[in-house]
Amino acid sequence: MVDVFHTDGFPLDLPPGHTFPQRKYAMLREAVAALPEAAHVRFVVPPAATDAELTLAHDPGYVAAVRAGTLDGAAQRRIGFPWSAAMVERSLRSCGATVAAARSALRDGIAIYLGGGTHHAFRAHGAGYCVFNDCAVAALALLRDAGVRRIAIVDLDVHQGDGTAALLAGVPGAFTFSMHGARNFPRVKERSDLDVELPDGCDDRTYLQTLDIALEHALERAAPEVVFYLAGADPLAADRLGRLALTPAGLAARDRRVLAACAERRCRVIVTMAGGYAEDIEATVRAQTETVRLALRASPSLAPS
Repeated sequence: MVDVFHTDGFPLDLPPGHTFPQRKYAMLREAVAALPEAAHVRFVVPPAATDAELTLAHDPGYVAAVRAGTLDGAAQRRIGFPWSAAMVERSLRSCGATVAAARSALRDGIAIYLGGGTHHAFRAHGAGYCVFNDCAVAALALLRDAGVRRIAIVDLDVHQGDGTAALLAGVPGAFTFSMHGARNFPRVKERSDLDVELPDGCDDRTYLQTLDIALEHALERAAPEVVFYLAGADPLAADRLGRLALTPAGLAARDRRVLAACAERRCRVIVTMAGGYAEDIEATVRAQTETVRLALRASPSLAPS
C-alpha cells in the first residue's frame, strides 16, 4: 500500500478571481481515486505540522505571526494570500502532509502528497503562494529524528526552489537540485547545490537531454537515502506561468526518469505536486494524475516480482 496525503478539505478563503488554482486539489484527488492503481492506496488526511516541526526551518517569530495574523501587509502580499484562519489551517496541514509522507516513505519506499512543494518560503517570510516550506521542514525532521543521513531535493517545478536552497544551505547531509526557467520567478535566484537554468521555450528533447545529465550528476553527488521530488506541472507549454514548452508526454518522460533513477539507487521517495497553472485546469490535473500514476507504479509494493 502507498499513503497518498490530501488537504483539499482545508480550502483557502480566497477572494473571487484569485489566480491560485484551488479547485485543482479536490479534482486531483478524485482523479487519482479513479485510477486502477488506487486499489493499492491509503488516502490520508494529515495532521497539522507542530511548532516544533515548523521551527526546524522557520523563525519562531514568523511562525507565531502567521498563526496570529500579525504579519504586516507587505509580508502578506508577498505570500499572495489574504490572512485568514483557513489560510493558517491549510498551511499547517500542507506542511504536516509532507512531514507525514516522509515518515511513510521510510516505511513503504514511496509516499505522495497531492499538494506541497512550497519552495519559495524562507526562514522568516513566505512568498509566491508558499507560507511554510514543507520539503525543507520534512527533510530537517528526517535528518534530526529518523536516523537518515543524506537527503536530496529534486525540484523540477519551473520556478527555482529559492527558499529551499536558502534553508538547507550548509546543512550536513542535505543536497538541493533545482532545474528551472532562467528568466522565470524568482527574479533574484538563490544558490542551490546544483542549479540548471533553462531557456524560454525549452522543448521536450532539450529538457530531457539536460535532465539526464543533471539528475545523474545530482544523485551521484548527493548519494541520498531519501529524495523529495517536486514534480511541478508548470513546465507544460499550456501553463500560464511556465514559459517552457513541454508536452504531457515529455512531462511523463521526466517523471519516469526521476522515479527510475531513485529506484536504481534504492532511495525512498516523497512526491509532491508543486506548481501547475494551466488556463484549462483539467490540463494540470491530467498531468499531475499521470505523475501520481507513475509514482504508484514505481512503488515497491506494486513492482512486478
